[in-house]
Amino acid sequence: MIEARGLARTFKTRRGAVEAVRGIDFDVEAGEIVGLLGPNGAGKTTTQRMLSTLLVPTAGTATVAGSDLLKDPVGVRRKLGYVAQGGSTNPSAKVDEELLTQAELYGIPKATAKQRASELRSVLDLADLGDRLIKSLSGGQKRRLDIALGLMHRPPLVFLDEPSTGLDPQSRANLWTHIRSLRDSQGATILLTTHYLDEADALCDRIFIIDHGKIVASGTPAELKRRISGDLVTFEVQEEDVDRAKELLAGRPEARDLTQVDKGLRVTVDHGDQQALPLMRALDGAHVRVSSLHIAHPSLDDVFLTLTGRSLRDEPQPGAAVP
Repeated sequence: MIEARGLARTFKTRRGAVEAVRGIDFDVEAGEIVGLLGPNGAGKTTTQRMLSTLLVPTAGTATVAGSDLLKDPVGVRRKLGYVAQGGSTNPSAKVDEELLTQAELYGIPKATAKQRASELRSVLDLADLGDRLIKSLSGGQKRRLDIALGLMHRPPLVFLDEPSTGLDPQSRANLWTHIRSLRDSQGATILLTTHYLDEADALCDRIFIIDHGKIVASGTPAELKRRISGDLVTFEVQEEDVDRAKELLAGRPEARDLTQVDKGLRVTVDHGDQQALPLMRALDGAHVRVSSLHIAHPSLDDVFLTLTGRSLRDEPQPGAAVP
């Protein structure tokens, strides 16, 4: 469904050139939900905007839904449903007015458009809201309407840019159910961008982790987490004790992948329930004050931390890629 090779985009700014996407390769198969996961500024949205013809790549090639990105951009647009992060609805319009206007832009006959609008409202829990003003909808309802607009012309491929940003937990969970149904009942292939770890873990068949405009890892959520074997043990220590704790932990053969994190140090061990306490006792014996101890199984954030040395939740550094 998508084949991208060497895709790159450089922006010119007052401070010079910024490489937002730095030559990435990836494929998306029909029927998949694939996520571009990374912190703000990693290049996720820039990648989606290139693939949707909203930005011209600086370099590289791509085929999207069977159409060449550069040679046949109109063909790409006809087969693609794009749901932008900020939404694009007119708050003064009614729900059905917006859906029918979208259908008209794609040349869909009015009778067919009305039927399709009714079908999508039913699928996306908007069934009784056709005559409601958009400005009166909740955040979750507006987001589902954004998705309905992107599906009016029955595209085989749907791009969702940060689909649940700004939603409360209940609305996010509800939206996830609908996103799954797009693939399961509507047959759509989905490429979504997100910086929410739980969202990528819950929704995606495969994930591409992006940092500073490059793909640093890819695989299923389970495959990515298996890259870190064992359990993660985090010791919260006083700032003045960090160097002493590092030296001690670095000398312990059972403690691997020593990483400094906020307020402490993290190591990987084979069996956290058995090995964490002896490590804490060793720190205590060296007069390192341990405020807290936390044992956890690897998460996608831990994968990102291991690969890049920083958390997925960290803010992008100066000079990082821009969305």
